[in-house]
Amino acid sequence: MKMFRKRLTLGGQRGFTLIELLIVVAIIGILAAIAIPLYANVQQRARIAKAQADARALASAASIYGAHMGTIPTALNQLTSQVTNGQGQVAGPFMASVPTPPSGWSTPYGYAASTSSGVFTITANGDGTTVSLP
Repeated sequence: MKMFRKRLTLGGQRGFTLIELLIVVAIIGILAAIAIPLYANVQQRARIAKAQADARALASAASIYGAHMGTIPTALNQLTSQVTNGQGQVAGPFMASVPTPPSGWSTPYGYAASTSSGVFTITANGDGTTVSLP
């Protein structure tokens, strides 16, 4: 009859084998290789979403300015101060400040306006994308 003896270790505990540790390290490496590109993509999408939200806010403020003054602004910095229309009504500021584009994007937001037709365009470039409104 064979007798099985327990290996005597400190406190009666056994540690992990080298192969078990290598398997855990390999699994962590695979997960990191998958997660890092996904994280970079999330950052890019967040920057694009910020630019889109800023452009919508600027377009809204420019439209409200145009409704109050009867003509659209010629520059974005006009949205950050009080203005008085032809009837003597004071309004504004329509924005606290012109937002800064996401990091790595062109600064500042581009603004092109035709006061005769009342049409304006707000643009920003970055991350291989151009955000343009309207």
